[in-house]
Amino acid sequence: MVQQIQKTLRDSAAARWTVLVLVASMMFFAYMFVDILSPLASLLEKTPHLGWNQGVFGTYAAGEYLLNIFGFLIIAGIILDKMGIRFTGLLSASLMVIGAGVKYVGISEWFGANDIVWLNSWWTSMPGSAKMAMFGFMIFGCGCEMAGTTVSKSLAKWFKGKEMALAMGLEMSIARIGVFAAMAFSPMISQKFAVDGTNSVIAPLLFSALLLVVGLLNYFIFTIMDAKFDKQLAAIGEVTTGEADPEEEFHFSDLFQIFKSKMFWIIALLCVLYYSAIFPFQRFATNFLEETIPGMTNAEAAGLFKWFPILAMVLTPFLGSFIDNKGKGASMMMLGSIIMIVCHSIFAFVLPVYPSRVLALVTILVLGVSFSLVPASMWPSVPKIIDEKVLGSAYCLIFWVQNIGLCLVPLLIGNLRVATGGYLVPMIVFASFGVLAFVFSIFLKIEDKRKNYGLELPNKK
Repeated sequence: MVQQIQKTLRDSAAARWTVLVLVASMMFFAYMFVDILSPLASLLEKTPHLGWNQGVFGTYAAGEYLLNIFGFLIIAGIILDKMGIRFTGLLSASLMVIGAGVKYVGISEWFGANDIVWLNSWWTSMPGSAKMAMFGFMIFGCGCEMAGTTVSKSLAKWFKGKEMALAMGLEMSIARIGVFAAMAFSPMISQKFAVDGTNSVIAPLLFSALLLVVGLLNYFIFTIMDAKFDKQLAAIGEVTTGEADPEEEFHFSDLFQIFKSKMFWIIALLCVLYYSAIFPFQRFATNFLEETIPGMTNAEAAGLFKWFPILAMVLTPFLGSFIDNKGKGASMMMLGSIIMIVCHSIFAFVLPVYPSRVLALVTILVLGVSFSLVPASMWPSVPKIIDEKVLGSAYCLIFWVQNIGLCLVPLLIGNLRVATGGYLVPMIVFASFGVLAFVFSIFLKIEDKRKNYGLELPNKK
């Protein structure tokens, strides 16, 4: 029997790449939903029934990560390692759909037209619509971050010993098209469904929420394939990383393995510093371009920034393939951090003096190069330093540390905008994050050289 089933679904290129498409499409729809309102920040301020401002928008944006930093992501990691990728993936996709529904209600005119006493009677600086939307964003954020870690562990399982970095790079590329789609289609849908000359805020949100349902269905199809794969793994005696195995059962004490790892903390801190200069920037980028380049409209600014993920989308798979075959993962993280410092410095000091659309576009595209170098090398490095049994928890703990930054930075940037009335100080803050990320990338390379984790070595065996 063992002889008859030596080849599994993982050995089928068609099967494992189908898996990639299924799980990556879920993350594509998630990334699209995350930024679907970002190009409409100025419209949110002008919509009468909402009553938002820049400070409110920054606080709402922070809501995506709030529950995660207060422990949900740690719980998510435990759920992932105990219950497996099928249960956890369906749970995370369901949470995203539920959170999107709550957010939709909060932004809707029906909600704004009704005086919800219990919601409006506290935290009066935040409109009821913003509090409701923020609550929905919290639920969505729990599902989105849990999904990200689940997808990483799923790809580590299905591409073990094969094109792991390439697969993770392609997944990130597909997900980032979601950012492009949000920036490109949100203003278009908003304008298409304008009422009495006023663009719609709710239409793009509803469209993106419905796509999350499609993502849930795609992941359900993946679970059917993964269940069959696990049966094949059991038949050949290979320990599965997908569902709980009695011999490899997760224990809470295993978390100490992660916390005691110096390399884990270096990667986690590098991650939070790097991403804190990327994702919060995306939320404010459209408004930044509007205010920095004379005569630029909201739609034009969104149309310009939508190209940010394009070079990342194109380059990440090639970089993943390079790491699979040649290595140099730690070096790529250093280079990506340097590029980010340069780009945010241009946004801070050069673009306001020379407000050129060409300069803005080139800088945005080059920032996309950084956005391909660091993630493409970072995520495939984690399985090299963390035991496979606690890999899900490790990813979740890294995301937890990351979420602390992603929650606090939008609040910081929003308040700095209000306090200074401009974007100079916020852009200096973003560039400073890049400097610190570069410092930790140096620590990472030094530690890898000392302990020989193999971050500079190829993934393929």
